[in-house]
Amino acid sequence: MTTTSAPPATPRPKRRPGDRIFAGSAKGAGILILVILAGVAIFLISESVPALTAPAEDVPGGEGLFSYIGPLVFGTLMAATIGLLVATPLAVAIALFITYYAPRRMAAGLGYLIDLLAAVPSIVYGFWGITWFAPRLVPFYRWLEENLGFIPLFAGPASATGRTMLTIGLVLAVMILPIISAISREVFTQVPSLHREAALALGATRWEMIKMAVLPYGKSGIIGGAMLGLGRALGETMAVAIILSGSAAGITWTLISSANPQTIAANIALQFPESTGLAVNTLIASGLALFVITLLVNMLARWVVNRRADFSGAN
Repeated sequence: MTTTSAPPATPRPKRRPGDRIFAGSAKGAGILILVILAGVAIFLISESVPALTAPAEDVPGGEGLFSYIGPLVFGTLMAATIGLLVATPLAVAIALFITYYAPRRMAAGLGYLIDLLAAVPSIVYGFWGITWFAPRLVPFYRWLEENLGFIPLFAGPASATGRTMLTIGLVLAVMILPIISAISREVFTQVPSLHREAALALGATRWEMIKMAVLPYGKSGIIGGAMLGLGRALGETMAVAIILSGSAAGITWTLISSANPQTIAANIALQFPESTGLAVNTLIASGLALFVITLLVNMLARWVVNRRADFSGAN
């Protein structure tokens, strides 16, 4: 009778002290981020309770908390949406040009220049928007009123200063353009060369190769970059506060008028220094609304970006 001995157990690799320290530090950093995020959420909720439970006539505006926050949410979403709609196709076009059309030296310099836009402080964009950009848009707004005034978005009356919601949207588009462009460039450079070479070998032009091989592969990355840019636009403060200071017209759909809805972040920046008591709690409650909106947008962006990890060149 023969007996078989069990195979010897494979010894587990011994972890070095440096590996244990690094793993513990990374885990601690991740936990710290969650703790800070939870602390911010608890603070916003606890400080918002007085505004949530206060009588409607005691809330600034005298019509209740939701009537106060509603127009701010509307203005925030409108400005961010305009910026996203303008910036996304432009950023994708720039990323395609840098990746597949521009000469190597020109592509490197242009990429650095686009990325440099993200380093410009938002207050500089605000000053640029109010002193140079907005006045030069006034003739265009008058043209929109005269020729497209039957559309509610361009009903007018056109602003004489150019400080409108459309101006804010265009400034935000410039601010989020480097974010979307950088992510799109990274996605386009990771397209499997086999896909591109196969399309070209079948007789496709460069644009047909991009349409058949590059854009389908990078679609989820483009969407993720656009969502991250949207998150930046939702929380922008100083540029919006400078250009739309003194404007609070409630919910209005016109984009070229001087009567514009304010955004949550800009309203907090403008009103907080002079607020006391329940007014402070009301502003914090609006900040809680912005926190929830931004968190949902970034979670959606992370989900879209993570989906791309399941895509392989063999699919």
